[in-house]
Amino acid sequence: MKRFRVKPGAKIDLSDFDPGSTPGFNHKEAGERLQELNGRLEVLQEALWAENRHRVLVVLQGMDTSGKDGTIRHVFEGVNPLGVRVAAFKAPTQEELEHDFLWRVHARVPARREIAIFNRSHYEDVLVVRVQKLVPPEVWQARYDQINDFERLLADTGTTVLKFFLHISKDEQKERLQVRLDDPRKQWKFRKGDLADRALWDEYIQAYEEALSRTSQKHAPWYVVPADKKWYRNLVVATVLVKALEDLNIQTPKAEEDLKGIVIE
Repeated sequence: MKRFRVKPGAKIDLSDFDPGSTPGFNHKEAGERLQELNGRLEVLQEALWAENRHRVLVVLQGMDTSGKDGTIRHVFEGVNPLGVRVAAFKAPTQEELEHDFLWRVHARVPARREIAIFNRSHYEDVLVVRVQKLVPPEVWQARYDQINDFERLLADTGTTVLKFFLHISKDEQKERLQVRLDDPRKQWKFRKGDLADRALWDEYIQAYEEALSRTSQKHAPWYVVPADKKWYRNLVVATVLVKALEDLNIQTPKAEEDLKGIVIE
C-alpha cells in the first residue's frame, strides 16, 4: 500500500494516479481478502477498546460519488458500534461560523479507545471554501499550516491519523450520478448542486492537489486511493487501517487475579 501514500513534501499531480487501477488483486481475490481484513479489524477494534490507550482518526475525502459512505459500510462491517463514531461535516451552522474553523472539528475527534471516521472533514475549509470563494485567499492559504499544527497536536496526544482521498475519474462520477438520477430509490441522493460542483471539476482537482501536497505528514499521511472500482477502494482502506492498528502493538488488559477455580453456577 506504500505506493498510495503521499510522501511529506511531495508535489502531487493527480493525473499521475490512475483512479481505475487495481494493482495486485482481481475482484475475487480482493473480496476474500476484505473478509479476512474485516475479521481482523473486529479483533483489533475490540482490543483497542479494552486497552483504553490509543485513539484512531480516519479521514475520508473525495469528489461527490467517490464512495465515502460505501467505504464506511464495507470496511467497518462487523465492528462494535460502541467504539466507532462517524462524523459527517456538512455546511457549517451559524454558531460554528462564529468560531474558528477547527472548533466544530476538535469536538468530534476520537476519545481514548475510539475510532472516529470523518465523512468529509476540516479539509472542506481548503476545498469547498476555496473553490466557491467563500473566504479571501489569504484566509484559506493560512489554513494549511493550521491544519498541520492541529493534526500534530492529535498525533502528539495519542491519536493515529489516517487520511484517504478517494480518487475517482470524471467519467466514473458521471455514471454514478446517472444511476442516482435514473433509479427512483436513489434519487434522494441526487442534488442539483452536484452538477454545479461537477462543472468546477478542474478547480476541485487543483484544490485537492495542493491540500495533499501541503498536508501529508509522517504523523498524518494522505493516501490517494483508486476509487473507480469500489471493491479495490474498500480493500486499500481496510489494508492500511488494519496495518496501522497492528503497528500500535495493542495489548489487552490482563485478567483479574485468582480466577482459577471459579465455578459459575
